[in-house]
Amino acid sequence: MAPANRNASLGARAKRLVGRLLADEGGAAVLEYVLIAGLIIVGTIAVIAAFGVKVMARWTSVNNSL
Repeated sequence: MAPANRNASLGARAKRLVGRLLADEGGAAVLEYVLIAGLIIVGTIAVIAAFGVKVMARWTSVNNSL
């Protein structure tokens, strides 16, 4: 099977899987949990990125003062 066909069939399988999950009540709950987890992860990354700059600046200041 050519890579293009494999990717196309993978996309079709993914669409079918998402469709089944949305149709199933349990699948909908799983998707809600995944979305919540994704939001938590994105928020955590944003906080780490924001504080990371400040922490690096503080360490650089301490290093330069030594």
